[in-house]
Amino acid sequence: MARKYIYDDKQVRFRASGNPVSGIVLRFLKYFIFSIAVAVVCYALFALLFSTDQEHRLKQENRMYSKVYPEMEKKERLLSDVVTGLQMRDDEIYSEIFHTQAPDPERLFTADFLAVSDTIADDEIAAFVEDKADVLMSRSARIESNFRKIFDRLSDGDYVMPPMSMPIKGFSYAQTGATVGQKISPFYKVKVEHHGLDMIVHVGTPVYATGPGVVTDVIRSGRGQGNVVEITHDGGYVTRYSHLQDISVSKGKTVDADVVIGHSGMSGMAYAPHLHYEVHKDGEVLDPVDYFFHDVTPYEYADIVIMSVSVEQSMD
Repeated sequence: MARKYIYDDKQVRFRASGNPVSGIVLRFLKYFIFSIAVAVVCYALFALLFSTDQEHRLKQENRMYSKVYPEMEKKERLLSDVVTGLQMRDDEIYSEIFHTQAPDPERLFTADFLAVSDTIADDEIAAFVEDKADVLMSRSARIESNFRKIFDRLSDGDYVMPPMSMPIKGFSYAQTGATVGQKISPFYKVKVEHHGLDMIVHVGTPVYATGPGVVTDVIRSGRGQGNVVEITHDGGYVTRYSHLQDISVSKGKTVDADVVIGHSGMSGMAYAPHLHYEVHKDGEVLDPVDYFFHDVTPYEYADIVIMSVSVEQSMD
C-alpha cells in the first residue's frame, strides 16, 4: 500500500500519515529496553566495587574455615587412629576376660546431625564439631589410661578374677528384677535399701555357684531372706543366694563354679518366686549385674542393665 503524505501547516513540511499510537508504543519500548540495559550495567559495576553485609560476612566465614579446616582434618585423622586402637583393645579385653565378642559399633544409635541442621549456621556447626572433637580426645585419653590400668592389673600374678558366672542358666533380660539401690518394698510400700538383684524364675529352678569358693554360711529360715547360702571367694568377694526352696550344700564345703547349690523358691518374705542374688567385696555391696560378663553377650548385658535400673519395686 502506497504511503500518503499530508502538508503540516505548523511545521511547513509534508509528513507521512499513520497511527500516532503505534509510534508512541515503539518509542516507549525503546526507552524501556535501554533503561533495563543501563540498570544491569550499573548493578554489575556496583557489585564489583562494593560488597553487601551478607557477602562481607560470608567472606569472613570462608577465611575462618580456611584456617580451621586443616586443624580439623588433623584432629579427625588422629581420632580415627585412636578409635581404631580402642576397638582393637576392646576386642582383646572382651576376648581375654569376658570370653565373648565386643559390641558392634554399628548397632549403637547415631544421630545424623548435619541432616537436620539446615537452619543452623555453618560457623555454629564448625564450632560444635570442634568442641565434640576436643571432648572425644579427652575421653579417648581417659579410656587409654583405664585400659593401661586393666592390663597392669591382669598382668599382676596375684590378681584374682571375681565370680562372673550367672546363678541362673538361660536367664534373659525379661526375668530381670530390681537391682541394688532404693527400691519400693512390696510389703511396706515405701522405699528401702535393696542389696541385691532379683532374678524372677520358677520355683525349683537350679541355682549355681557363680565362682569357686567355700560355703561360709547356710541359713534355713521362714523369715527375712528365707533359706540362704553364702559363698566366700578369693579376692575378698562374697556371694549370697536367698529365698531358696532347698539347699544342696553344707557349711564349710568347697565348691566350684557352676555347681548346683540349691533351687529357687519363695522362702522367707518373698513377694513371688525369685532368686535374690548379692555380691559383696570386703564388706561393700556391689551391683551383681556388673559380674555377669562370663555368661552373657554385650547386647544381653546392656538389656539386663537397662531393665534392672528401670524396675522400681523389689520382690522381697
